[in-house]
Amino acid sequence: MLDEKLLKILVCPLDRGPLVLVDELLYNPRLHKAYRIEDDIPVLLVDEAVDVGPEEHDRLMARSNS
Repeated sequence: MLDEKLLKILVCPLDRGPLVLVDELLYNPRLHKAYRIEDDIPVLLVDEAVDVGPEEHDRLMARSNS
């Protein structure tokens, strides 16, 4: 699991905005992009970001608030 201090300073490489930790993903709800976490290391590479559709966005946002 990511340290809270680290989570506060991590930003999306595309828009430099904050990311939301959801399960094993870092999610940018503004751009609907998800970044994986591998062995507790965030993989914040634009080329490896996953586009998230509307239903998955809603699911991720609901999980982030729980």
